[in-house]
Amino acid sequence: MAKEEVLAQKQVVIDEVTDKLNNASSVVVAEYRGLTVAEATELRRALRAEGVEFKIYKNKLVKRATEATGNEGLDEYLTGPNALAFGHEDAVAPARVLAKFAKTHKNLVIKAGIVEGKLVGTDEIQELSKLPDRKGMYSMLLACLKDPMAKVARVINAVAEAREGAAPAAEEAAPAAE
Repeated sequence: MAKEEVLAQKQVVIDEVTDKLNNASSVVVAEYRGLTVAEATELRRALRAEGVEFKIYKNKLVKRATEATGNEGLDEYLTGPNALAFGHEDAVAPARVLAKFAKTHKNLVIKAGIVEGKLVGTDEIQELSKLPDRKGMYSMLLACLKDPMAKVARVINAVAEAREGAAPAAEEAAPAAE
């Protein structure tokens, strides 16, 4: 009976990880060996501020979940004490926060991840970490759209000013002809 309860509890965890893997826009696997409690708390706060969920699961249970989701490529990175960072809203947030933290804390090692369903290695995660957050992307997009719109507005304004300048001259010429 106790064995069945343990198996049921493990299945609940596998289902939880499977659900998170299916619903996350990105997942990053990081080894946290050597981090102090204070450093781990600091990391969790930074991740939570970006809307990233940071969880520690047994590697064997994560491997079962990756089989269920078709992400078996992640299995080779699941050795040692690992934690998973799940990004739901911003696919780049886990990579950005973990890479920034790893620069100052050498005990945090980023191993691999899944971004938009594709397995990525450490190099790709480092490249993703350089991208701005969602707000930064929006502001960059708006800046790109603003410049051409400002040019169009200046041209329209110049045409309107030119017409206003030509209209009084035409009115002055019309009474003189009569």
